[in-house]
Amino acid sequence: MTFTDIFRIVVRRGWIVLLLAVLAAGGAYVLSQRQQAVYRATQTVLIQPSRIDLGLTEGTNRTMESLVQYMDSSLRAAVVIERLNLDMTPQQLKGITTISSNRNNLTIRIDVDLYSGELASDIAREWGNLLIDYRNQQNQIARVEDRVNAVLQDNPTYSLLRPRPAINGVAGGVLGLLLGSVIVLILELIENSVVRSREDVERTLEMVVLASIPEN
Repeated sequence: MTFTDIFRIVVRRGWIVLLLAVLAAGGAYVLSQRQQAVYRATQTVLIQPSRIDLGLTEGTNRTMESLVQYMDSSLRAAVVIERLNLDMTPQQLKGITTISSNRNNLTIRIDVDLYSGELASDIAREWGNLLIDYRNQQNQIARVEDRVNAVLQDNPTYSLLRPRPAINGVAGGVLGLLLGSVIVLILELIENSVVRSREDVERTLEMVVLASIPEN
């Protein structure tokens, strides 16, 4: 296919591609606008050894995943629900909460996804407080020099998680372009398989037509 052929296709059927792209982008944008907003609140908890010591730091590093497992529990979720008087079950709370650790900087990250950013922040902070209470209890039976403290790094922050109308609109537009291109390609293949003129016969059979019968 030469550049001339491509240009001819664009001129003849380019409107199909553009129309599908615009419709797909507009549809994705409108549907996104109608979806309920979901916010993500993030609370970071610092895990701090009481002294700068390679052994204690390494020991703390190895317990990071254990702290995540302790927090990621229906029992702890029930405590958060009771403290905040939430109208949900422990399993529902766990379903909207993600708890992860970062061994490089000794932090526990708590993400809560909810329709209310402020409520999600309150829940994320309470999860953090629960971890602080746990570490305080463990420190009571440990020597002062072996204690590992947990502190909130900052107040929780939240941002819109979904929907993202602009991003969805762009994705819809790209999908529309691809779909339109496929449709145009199919139309061209169908059209090229139909013989209408002497030139079509020569192109299809790769032979020279010596004579033809006139229509009238």
